[in-house]
Amino acid sequence: MKETRLMMGMPITLEIVDASAAKEAFTAVFDYFQYVDETFSTYKDTSEIMQINRHELALENASEDMQTIFALAEQTRQDTYGYFDIRHNGTIDPSGIVKGWAIYNAAELLHRWGYQNFYVEAGGDIEAVGKNDQGQDWRVGIRNPFNLHEIVKVLSVSNCGVATSGSYIRGQHIYNPKNESAPIQDVVSITVIGPNIYEADRFATAAFAMGGDGIRFIESLRGFEGYQIDAQGIATLTSGFHKVVCSD
Repeated sequence: MKETRLMMGMPITLEIVDASAAKEAFTAVFDYFQYVDETFSTYKDTSEIMQINRHELALENASEDMQTIFALAEQTRQDTYGYFDIRHNGTIDPSGIVKGWAIYNAAELLHRWGYQNFYVEAGGDIEAVGKNDQGQDWRVGIRNPFNLHEIVKVLSVSNCGVATSGSYIRGQHIYNPKNESAPIQDVVSITVIGPNIYEADRFATAAFAMGGDGIRFIESLRGFEGYQIDAQGIATLTSGFHKVVCSD
């Protein structure tokens, strides 16, 4: 079973290969994403994060999930030497960590339902679990940021997360916290493969903020691989990236 819905301003797709796939599982996952949107959206005046930004709600009085996101964001700021920061121009935008965290939690929900072969994708970021309907590892394409109809690499992945950060679709929505006024122009995309989508997503965001140094940061992380494309269309990849590239 497979279903896509437009939520959180992006397409969200769930596919469950297991024969026991039930509609209730799909409903539960999409209801969860709806909850995440209502809580963390910076486009909805009624969201909890907007109440915090308007100083109507103190963090200590916010939901447990909100406090978790703030704690995870601070941990990520430290893990990335300050290149990840949810505070910008006097406001707080946790989007850079919420999406991967939400996809990971949705996958955990499916694990609890007993499913072993599925993927959850939100806006191009994916948690791939088990095998696809052909009994093979999941295939994930990396798009050419200069021609979105072209796939430059096909990954073969299972039980991991794949996240891409870049400026080629949404423009300059990621900034360098250490130089907020300067747009990131030397890199157009970086794809990160990690042990799960939460880890891949948070480090992809930070790596993009680092510009050309981002791929070296990913290389330094144990259990991660990356593929970076610069403004001249030149790709730089981590030393173990070839292990996740589809060979057929």
